[in-house]
Amino acid sequence: MTLIELVITISVGAIVVAFMALFIVGPMNAYGAQTRRADLVDEADAALRYMARDLRAALPNSVRIATSGSVTALELLATVDGARYDDRDPVGTPSLGLDFTQADGAFATTVPFTQLALPWSSSSSYLVIYNVGVPGASAYEMANVITPAGTTIQVSAGAAANQQLVTLAPAFKFSWSSPGRRLYLVSGPVTYLCDSVAGTLRRYSGYAISNTQPTAAATLAAAGASAGTVAADVSSCAFSYAQGTATRNALATLNLQLARSGETVGLLHQVQLVNTP
Repeated sequence: MTLIELVITISVGAIVVAFMALFIVGPMNAYGAQTRRADLVDEADAALRYMARDLRAALPNSVRIATSGSVTALELLATVDGARYDDRDPVGTPSLGLDFTQADGAFATTVPFTQLALPWSSSSSYLVIYNVGVPGASAYEMANVITPAGTTIQVSAGAAANQQLVTLAPAFKFSWSSPGRRLYLVSGPVTYLCDSVAGTLRRYSGYAISNTQPTAAATLAAAGASAGTVAADVSSCAFSYAQGTATRNALATLNLQLARSGETVGLLHQVQLVNTP
C-alpha cells in the first residue's frame, strides 16, 4: 500500500464517519432533550400533587397567598382529623353538650374522629370551630374559633356508638357554633415558598400560627420551621385562590414552570377545596 492510497483511505473513511455522525447526533440530542423534559414534567407533577394533598386537608377558609419580590408564598392550616360535636345537652348528661355561652372543658362527639388512636392527648394541636377567615372569626388570630397554644386536648372513647369524649385544659369558649356542628383538629401551619431567583419550591412546617403571613425563608427559620425542598429548577410559579364564599367550595390554581439545560416545561393544576366551616 502506497502513501497516496493510505491518505485516500483515511480521507474517505473520515467522510463516511462524518456522514454517519450527522445521522446519529440528531437522534441522540433529541433523546437527551426528551429525557430532560420527562424528568422536568415528573418533578413538576410530583410537586403539584404534593401541594394538592396539603390543600385538600387544609382547614376550611385557611388558605392564603402573598407575593414578596421573587417569592410567592402559600400558607394553610393543616388538619389532622375532623368530627361533629354534640351541643344538644342530652337529658341526664348535660355535660356532654358543648356550651357556647361560657368556657367549656368537656363535651362529646356525635360523629367520631377516625384518624386518632384512643386514648389520644396533645398539647401542640388545636381544635377549631367555625373558621370563616374574616376578622374576629379567623384561626390565624388565635382567638374565638381556635383553642389557644398549649391547650391540652384529650380524646377518649364514649359510652355510646360513635361517641367520643373531648376534654380541654384549660377550658375554652368558642364564639360561634358551626351550622353543621363541624369540629376540626389542626396540627399547625404549612407554608410553600416558591422563589424564582433561587429556583426552588420549599415546604415549611412546625412553626407557630401567626396572623401575619410569613413570606421569607429567614422569617420561617427564625420561627423554628423545618424545611424541605419540593422542587428544584423552578423558573417561575403563580398561585391563586378563588374563595367564592366562606361556606362554599373554593378553587386553588397552581402554575409551576421548571427549566433545565435549555428545556422548559410548565404544568397547571387546579384543586377544589371544601370550605364549609
